[in-house]
Amino acid sequence: MNPSLINIISASLFFIAIIHTFSTKYFLELAHSHPKYSGLLHLLGEVEVVFGFWAMILVLFMFGINGYESAVAYVDSRNYTEPMFVFVIMVIAATKPILHLSENIVLSIARIIPIPKEMAIYFLLLSLVPLLGSFITEPAAMTLAAMLLGVNYFGKETSSRFKYATLGVLFVNISIGGTLTPYAAPPVLMVSATWDWDIHFMLTNFGWRAAIAVLANTLILVFIFKDDLKLIKLKERNNATKMPLPIIFAHLFFLIGVVFFAHHPAVFMALFLFFLGFSSAYKKFQNPLILTQALLVAFFLAGLVVLGGVQQWWLEPTLMSMSSDAVFFGATTLTAFTDNAALTYLGSLVDGLSDEFKIALVAGAVTGGGLTVIANAPNPAGIAILRDHFPENTIAPLGLLMGAIPPTLVAIIAFRFI
Repeated sequence: MNPSLINIISASLFFIAIIHTFSTKYFLELAHSHPKYSGLLHLLGEVEVVFGFWAMILVLFMFGINGYESAVAYVDSRNYTEPMFVFVIMVIAATKPILHLSENIVLSIARIIPIPKEMAIYFLLLSLVPLLGSFITEPAAMTLAAMLLGVNYFGKETSSRFKYATLGVLFVNISIGGTLTPYAAPPVLMVSATWDWDIHFMLTNFGWRAAIAVLANTLILVFIFKDDLKLIKLKERNNATKMPLPIIFAHLFFLIGVVFFAHHPAVFMALFLFFLGFSSAYKKFQNPLILTQALLVAFFLAGLVVLGGVQQWWLEPTLMSMSSDAVFFGATTLTAFTDNAALTYLGSLVDGLSDEFKIALVAGAVTGGGLTVIANAPNPAGIAILRDHFPENTIAPLGLLMGAIPPTLVAIIAFRFI
């Protein structure tokens, strides 16, 4: 297949966007040294803006080369359900009643674990919550874990080494922890219906291996940073405002409703509008909604949808040229450079794949889901919530990569050699 001019431009812009994600810290440094252009440089230094910005450039090229109708038709043809869903689930999952309930559950379980409370809660946030993502969806699990980690463990007393190692394990565990069911992890969602993968199939082929890797990653991290965890002082819980059970149940209703109708944006957006009205009526029991952070994450993912939609011409032959043994490691590597759901979606379009090839493709895609911000859809949500706890309010992509490599190796062992 000979690539068209738009194919070549889109691939070039895609790789420029990837390089840009690794250069955001440089733009922020330029903003400090060039105050005249600080606004533009700060904008280009926001990780969540990167793919939306280059997607806009691509659409402008489409307007210039193919004309108005072709460009608009392409943008209209993209499926934006996932960005919309991540936006809604982030806002609802980060509300005070949901966090209050989640914290109580974690604290209750932590009390029966025979280790110091600081270690127990940290262990549960990096193990139980990612596995819970198989039921409440990965974006919701990422939001809950990131919010509670940020409040309790990412203070000034903790080192950058601790924070990046925690971030790497969190991202990897979220990516693999959503594979116990066929509807929670984006790369699994893309293929489960086409390939008839049900819960039994997921548990027997992915779930138990994912659980082993999640627990191993967390235990290793707790052991390495046991001295750092002893220095953590958990935030005092504010019980000034009691959280009524009806308020919690109402938020759970909205959260479960959005998860249940995750593939129907008209329904979950209607639920979200009802939720906004409800939260406004009961402001006393709310923290400020994280609308800005969630919108930025949705913008990032929508940009990835637009840019990624014209990469099939090189991604598909790259994947399909691999044997089932090579595709696992190929998918793990490629996931660092593109959304893992895009990889598995392309695989679902090809007929005649063996079951071994299908399993290897999805296992590789989820294994590499923690390596970069673009590797897995929930990752931008974690970045948006936790970046304020890092120097200059930015998370260095190289720091995330180095933090994610060790838990990724554990996931490789679990999915390929057990």
